[in-house]
Amino acid sequence: MSEISALSLSYGTKAVERATSFAQSTKVASSDVSFGDVLKQLANEGADTIKNGESAAIAGIHGQASMLQVVDAVMAAERSLQTMIAVRDKAVNAYQEISKMAI
Repeated sequence: MSEISALSLSYGTKAVERATSFAQSTKVASSDVSFGDVLKQLANEGADTIKNGESAAIAGIHGQASMLQVVDAVMAAERSLQTMIAVRDKAVNAYQEISKMAI
């Protein structure tokens, strides 16, 4: 297994754990939490991670952040982006499979 595949698998597992904790942390019954709400929450967290990475990179350029902080933030943003792309690809594949079904 390549390093990128292992990293994606690890981050995908963390995304599932966050989605599960989000569903459990809501005060309504689990049947009231929609799949769309979970995806929306994960997308918002991913966007926040990417924004933090950009902010850290800018702070590093201005000398306000250490190289370690910049690298950590940018790597987290990259993992988040890769996860969002993987989820998008799976959703598109699922849509294509559903559209091929005979009714």
